[in-house]
Amino acid sequence: MLFFWAGAWCQDDRAMPPMKGVPGMAGEKLVISKIIIEGNKVTRNSVILRELLIKEGKTIELDSIGAVWDENELRLFNLQLFNEVDQWAERSGDELVWYITVKERWYYVPNAIVQFEDRNINTWWVKQNHDLRRTSDGFTVTDKNFRGNLETLAITLQDGYSQKLSLSYMRPYVNNGQTSGFGFSTSMAQSRQVYYTNDSDKLVYTGAYSGPVILKQFEGGLSYIFRPAYASKHLFRLSYKDYSIADTVNKLNPDYFADKSLRAQFLELFYRYEYNGVDNWNYSLRGLKLVSASVLRQGFEGLNFQAIEHLEAGYFSRLAPKLFSALVFRGRLMWPQAQPYYFTGGLGTATDYMRGYEYYVIDGTQYGLMRLDLKREIFNNTYSLPVRYFSAIPLRIYPKLFADAGYISNPVPGNSFLSNRGLYSYGAGVDVVTFYDIKLRFEYAWNMQGQGGLYLHFNSE
Repeated sequence: MLFFWAGAWCQDDRAMPPMKGVPGMAGEKLVISKIIIEGNKVTRNSVILRELLIKEGKTIELDSIGAVWDENELRLFNLQLFNEVDQWAERSGDELVWYITVKERWYYVPNAIVQFEDRNINTWWVKQNHDLRRTSDGFTVTDKNFRGNLETLAITLQDGYSQKLSLSYMRPYVNNGQTSGFGFSTSMAQSRQVYYTNDSDKLVYTGAYSGPVILKQFEGGLSYIFRPAYASKHLFRLSYKDYSIADTVNKLNPDYFADKSLRAQFLELFYRYEYNGVDNWNYSLRGLKLVSASVLRQGFEGLNFQAIEHLEAGYFSRLAPKLFSALVFRGRLMWPQAQPYYFTGGLGTATDYMRGYEYYVIDGTQYGLMRLDLKREIFNNTYSLPVRYFSAIPLRIYPKLFADAGYISNPVPGNSFLSNRGLYSYGAGVDVVTFYDIKLRFEYAWNMQGQGGLYLHFNSE
């Protein structure tokens, strides 16, 4: 009998261990007689088999085994269930027995919550004078692989700047073909301080930390997932949402909700499409990534009708050994353009912001944002620990240069000096990527106003 072997903790440019020679002609085909999976104490075999490029009883060309190993590892790591994946194959005649060994992550995670309520840590530290009263604390108990079926069950209890109680459940596969799944979620939240308008591209707040509650939110929804193939995923969610504000907010901004209402009740139909053609979904170095989100809202009170289309596209390429580029586009369209203030939003929240403009929120209905990164890997190592769920701790470091360009349209700009004009920024930084998909981005950026600053982020581009 003859053996093949391959294994690694990630899919980046690593040296593939040499495969032992196997007699045979180029293009020779072998039958995969059996797939044996080991090390999965929680995860069911069916979840792992669903991701693989190979199937029992299928044939494989002898000289394509290395490429299949790489693709299998990529797919299994993108499940975010395993710290390590190893593979090897045993040949007997024209048959192969394919072995896969995994080291599972820690799925049952009780997380202490220390959440900054501001848009980013720089805004909290500089503009809010790192006031600890603007943080929320509590805990979330999450099982990321409930019953070994890739199900997610999470309960959150949060106090502090804002209070929240939520429960969510998602099971990606319920049918024999493992293409359909469902989920549900419900949450209640309240705040004693909220922003009610925008002045010169800066949010204006009202309320007191120890004062009365001025914003209440209830949400409940059902989800359906359809994943016909490895790379494509469709998510449909129907939700009912009920928000209410205190009269003090309404007096400061009568257009906070529609028709000067103190309450917004509406149904929301949400559709999200994902195409995963990258090496790693959470920190991509090669491939194509697409995310399209469509939202339809029909209000009963405080909102009439709203339609939103959001698109994110990322192209990641390897220019040379250890040299990579990233080109990311994000854009949004909204109809009709006249919307209550609460449902408008703009550039400066979540991942839709211009680097170098972290201290600004630019209101508007339609916008586009382009990001370009050029980075080089200077460090890539894995450290071993005698701890079950932290047995392999990877550490990767990427210095980079970057530039952003964007535009946001606002039919009623008020005193905004950043909307309805082209914007750009540029800078240099360092990305640090480690275990459990933790990412740190240290970036020094300059914007077109000549303002420069050092910024810290915990997400990808």
